[in-house]
Amino acid sequence: MSQLSTLASQASGLCDSHLVPFGGYAVHRAIQRDLSALSEAAERAGFSFSIASAHRDFHRQCLIWNNKFLGVRPVLNAQNEAVDLSVLTPEACVHAIMLYSALPGASRHHFGTDLDVYARNCLPDGQHLQLEPWEYEQGGPFAEFNAWLSEHLGEFGFFRPYQRYQGGVAAEPWHISHRLCAIKMMEAVSVETLAAVIRSHDVAAKHTILQMLPTLYSQYIDNICE
Repeated sequence: MSQLSTLASQASGLCDSHLVPFGGYAVHRAIQRDLSALSEAAERAGFSFSIASAHRDFHRQCLIWNNKFLGVRPVLNAQNEAVDLSVLTPEACVHAIMLYSALPGASRHHFGTDLDVYARNCLPDGQHLQLEPWEYEQGGPFAEFNAWLSEHLGEFGFFRPYQRYQGGVAAEPWHISHRLCAIKMMEAVSVETLAAVIRSHDVAAKHTILQMLPTLYSQYIDNICE
């Protein structure tokens, strides 16, 4: 692999020099102030703002991807049903996984600008966090928190890249992103850079992914809710 710039290495999950600790997780240093303000505002509104996931490095994302492709971890469809990858072509397997899991090197969680969030005090006793859309919909435990986020995220510089399904990644109402900082990170994630990263690592279905990469980039990586 040709030498990546520092920004490209950070955006690909291969370098953590942009990260600082925040509430037991790691986030991009440039979002600290806005994230603190968002969290404090949520707390004033009665929600225990909590992080379920923040930065995830390339190697962790690669392990998730490989385990899904190899059948070690389940792959779910839009109806939350398990997909039998053994009856699918390699290309169809890649699409099935990418509904919910990003390619290693292309996850927005590499950036440190994106987090999965919930309101801890809204989770009923004995119920485990699932990070599934129904939890954030009407009647779900986080419905009020979801409405609050919709109204106030923009005030603190955040948005939801997967607010709704639009032919790529499934809807993820829990996933928030710091708009300006994520845009800068995303500028370093080109098809060419991603191809170089994938070629240099042990990624399941590597050859299939590389053949499909321009399409995958357009459908899943560049296709976000503005």
